[in-house]
Order: sequence, then C-alpha cells, then structure tokens
Amino acid sequence: MRLFLEHFIEQQTNQPLPVLLDQLASNTVLTSAPPALDRLCAIFNLSAFERNILLLCVGMELDKSFEKLCADASGNSKYTYPTLGMALTALPGAHLSVLSQESPLQHWQLIEINSGSALTKSPLRIDQRILCYLVGEPYVDKTLESFVKPISVVEQANIKLQPSHQNLAEQLVEVWSSARNTSTTSIIQLCDADLTASSSIASLACIQVSCNLCVMKAHRLPADPDKLNQLIQRWEREAFLSNSALLLDCHQVNTQEQAKLSAIAQLVENINTHLIITSRERLPLSHHSFITFDVPKLTTTEQLAIWQDTLGDSCIELNGHVEALVAQFNLSQGGIQAAVATAKGKVNTQETEPTQNHLALALWDSCRIQARPQLDDLATRIDITATWDDLVLPEQQQQTLREMITHVRQRMTVYEKWGFATKSCRGLGIAALFTGTSGTGKTMSAEVIANELRLDLYRIDLSAVVSKYIGETEKNLRRIFDAAEAGGAVLLFDEADALFSKRTQVKDSHDRNANMETNYLLQRMEAYQGLAILTTNLKDSIDTAFLRRIRFVIEYPFPNARERKEIWRRIFPINTPTQGLDYAKLARLNVSGGIIRNIALNAAFLAAEASESVTMKHLLNATINESRKSGQGLTDAIKDWV
Repeated sequence: MRLFLEHFIEQQTNQPLPVLLDQLASNTVLTSAPPALDRLCAIFNLSAFERNILLLCVGMELDKSFEKLCADASGNSKYTYPTLGMALTALPGAHLSVLSQESPLQHWQLIEINSGSALTKSPLRIDQRILCYLVGEPYVDKTLESFVKPISVVEQANIKLQPSHQNLAEQLVEVWSSARNTSTTSIIQLCDADLTASSSIASLACIQVSCNLCVMKAHRLPADPDKLNQLIQRWEREAFLSNSALLLDCHQVNTQEQAKLSAIAQLVENINTHLIITSRERLPLSHHSFITFDVPKLTTTEQLAIWQDTLGDSCIELNGHVEALVAQFNLSQGGIQAAVATAKGKVNTQETEPTQNHLALALWDSCRIQARPQLDDLATRIDITATWDDLVLPEQQQQTLREMITHVRQRMTVYEKWGFATKSCRGLGIAALFTGTSGTGKTMSAEVIANELRLDLYRIDLSAVVSKYIGETEKNLRRIFDAAEAGGAVLLFDEADALFSKRTQVKDSHDRNANMETNYLLQRMEAYQGLAILTTNLKDSIDTAFLRRIRFVIEYPFPNARERKEIWRRIFPINTPTQGLDYAKLARLNVSGGIIRNIALNAAFLAAEASESVTMKHLLNATINESRKSGQGLTDAIKDWV
C-alpha cells in the first residue's frame, strides 16, 4: 500500500491507474499477503477496494511515513490521515457502497469513522481488535469483556464424559452439521439443573467441530433493544474472528421477568452463530429451528465409574464405601470431582496419619455440602443434635423409624443390584408421614433419623416456596427436590397440610392453580428418590393420593405417665445442676414433650438467675407461667410439688 501511494502521488496525472496496478502486481510485498488478512476478507466478504481501505488504515498504525503519504495523496497538507474521500480518489475499484453503514467495513465496525466536517473528509481508523487480529496479537474486546467469558475446551477435553452425556454431545454435532448443509442457524437448548454438565457437553461438541466456546450470563443481558443489538453484532464479529460458539447460561433468570425473557428472545431471533442455551427448565421461547434436549442425570453405574476414576488407587482402600456414596448422593461429574478434591484436601491437612475411615467420612461430608448453596435459598437447615437417647416413643414407633433408616441405607442393593429400579422408576423415594399433636416428638424424630444417617435436615420454608405467580411454586419445589436428591438431604415438610392439602372442586382460577400445585407435588413425590418427611397435626387434611405414595405413616400418641416420667429424666442436659427432682410427681403433669421442654428450659433460667440448682420450686414457677400462657388448668397436678 505504501509503494502504491508513492507511485500514485508521482504519476497520478501522467499514468492510468490500471496500468500502475499491473506493474505492482508482481511485487512480492503485495503477492505474499498475511494469511490473517486473507481470512479476514473471506470472513466478512470484503471486496478488493474494501481490503485496500483496511490496509490503508493498518499502514497508518504501523508506518510513520503514511501521514505524509496521506496528505500528498489527498492534495491537502491538513489531511495527514486516511479518509474515504482519498480512498475513493486514489484506490482502484472504488465504489460508493463504502459510504453506507451496511457495508462490511462499517457494519462489522472494522474501521472507525471519526467526526469531521464531512463524511468523506472524516479520519479513518482501524478497530483495535481487527488490528490485533491481523498482526497476531491477543486482544480482549472491551465491549464484550463484562458479558462474555471464554471456556477452555482444552481443559474440558481432559474430562471423560459418561455414555449418556457423550451421546448428547454427538447429537449436538449432528444438529450443527445438518444446519450447515441447509445454510440455517440452529438454536440448541439444554435443560439441566447443573450447569457443569451442560458446559462439558457443549465443550465436547465444540471440540468435535473444531471451534471454541464462550459463556454469557443471560441475566446480565441489557434490556434496551438497541444496546442488545449492538452486543449481538459485536459478539458475532468476535465469534467469526475466533471461531467460537456461545453458551447462554439462563440458570439465574427469573422466568416471571418479562424484560429478561424478551431480551433472550431477541438474542435468539437475531443471532447468526452457534448458540447453546442452558437452563433448569424449558424456556417459553419460539424459534423456527429451536431444538431442546433434556440432559439426563447420570445413572448409578455412570456415577460409580466417575467415583472410581476420580479416586484412583484410593478407591480400592475404601472397600465398599464408594457404593454407599452412590446410593445416597446423586451428584454430577463436577460435583463428584469437587467432593473428592475437598475430601482429600481435608484429610491431607490432618495432623494424624490418614486412615480409610478418615477418607470415607471426609468424602461423605463433602458430598453433603454440595447441595447446600442451592437449598439454603428455599429451606432452613436444622442443626442436628437429637439422638435416640433424647427420643421417648413407644416401641412400635421406634421400630418403624429404624425401618426407615434401613430402607435408606439399602436402596442401592434393592433398587440396583436386585433390579427393583428396572421395573419402574416411580415410587423409589422414601416418604413418611408423622402425625400427632404438637410436642409429641415428630420433628425430633426427623432429627434423629438425619443424625443416624449422617445427612443434612432441611425444613421447607413455605413463605419462600409458595409464590403468587402461576407456575413459580412448582419451579421452587422442583429446585428443592433436585438439590435434595443431589446432596442426599432429608426434607422436612413441617405442617405439611399447608402444601399437601386435599384438592378442591374448581370454582375459579385460584382453585385451579392450587390443584395444579397439588398435582405437581403428587408427581414429584413419586419420582423423588430421597427421604421426605411430612409432619402434621391434621392427618385428615392430607390428600388421599399423597397417603398412597407415602411408605411409612407413624402415629405419635400423646405420652402416658410412664413416658412423661422418662421424658423428664432425659430433658435436662448432663451439665445442668439439679436437686431433689421427683419425676413421679412431674409425670402427673399431663402435657406433651414439647411443653415439658418449655417448662424445663424456663426453670433453668429461674435457677440460673438465683444461682441455684434446678429444683421442684423452679419447675413449679415455670409450670404456672406455662399454664397462664397456654390457658391449661394444671393446679391439680402441681399442688404437692413443693
């Protein structure tokens, strides 16, 4: 370009331009153009004239002599920079289409036209991203930097996917191949609760078609249509330059926010590059070539293979503990790898010599915490302290609780090894209904079970689950069940009659929506493969369809005198000082275990204030206060306490 301008300046009045070009065609500088320049021209379909304008701007950046050349070529010493006017006059094959914003140079923002007295006199400058591309230097597009992040497909290539996910990656490749043959753009949606699995599948598909992958968070898309169009256009340019596909992460999108859905729909309709959308559930979008895949959860066999591969030689030393992990926790490939890394790091920091038992316990606890961040938004984790010694129940009820624990522990053997899971995928969960008056030990029983199984116990927060928006309650419940299955948590639906109530006759839209929520719960309870415990004071309010799907129903009777005496014996912690307590007299107080605990706690405060041990005097005062609060007449039972 420099040589051409020099000849143009010297001979522009004496020699026709086409002859000059023929003479320069044999010059090695022009015939050995950099491959990046050829690729750029092919990607954006640049004409020879547009290619030369681009080279003119490159020269301005790389060669100091271009300032004088531009001034001499334009015939004005003030114009020490390239302009469209000079290009139209001095460069061959000139055409006025470069003045349009639809020309490749302007549409793809390959050049910048700065302000000037007229369009043809305005300074031209090459975009920095394009310049770096031509000279082979790395560059991060500032417009995309806060929206798009690259995913290292090289690192993902080292992750061995299981057959079900491997097959899905191959289906993505087939979809892209078909779209290429028909010159169309296919939008793919992957529905999965775990972004890691979708990301690995998308990465493998990109590796197979030799392209890169970037991720964009959908909740950060601009709501303004013009700004979004600019973002889409800039992404398409980057995708063409770097040969990349886009992974649009919609996991954090609230589908009730119409503005976000509109932004996603606009991106889907206007994008012309490979696009993979990931979300928890199918998004309400319409597109002529929209293809949706549900990412299957890993089977127990696949999970076992990942555990064995990730643990390596340590798997042999665990001797059966891995099977127990697979039976209890339903983790993704990324979750399993994170659990192993966390557990090994914890074991390696212990001062004592690590043993098989240390690693097994560390792995179990690491699996427990995988789902905590997902569940903490919609449920309350209960700090478990209760043990069998704290629970006073008739032998029949205690035996049923132990049977529940046996069912949880032996699921792998019965469902997988003995083949019950092959008969039907429904009804594999373990649901129990604890029914009885308040304070009879329902919640404490749930704590004892979770403690015995070494699992987290989550009480479902109905205020966070139930939503006034149609369909949102079901989505919240789906999130709870999915996270609980992954982390093996025990779900406690306290006062379950609020959620699991009987369906009613449809009289208006409110009844219809309530029945839809109940129907969804029926289906989800049947498919849930974890342990769910429902407690209620009103068994008759529970829908009979739920009762059919509940494996254990335990009636919590009001404690008799013998049981109340035993509760009083166990109610005070070992460090609490007591003196002269008559448990036989205390047992005559006809109250539930919950009331007994309230009285004991209040008496302990009274004794602590008086710097005394807990005595019958303090229990008497606490009982009188409790009687006033509850309105119960307890005078006959307490008349001879002191």
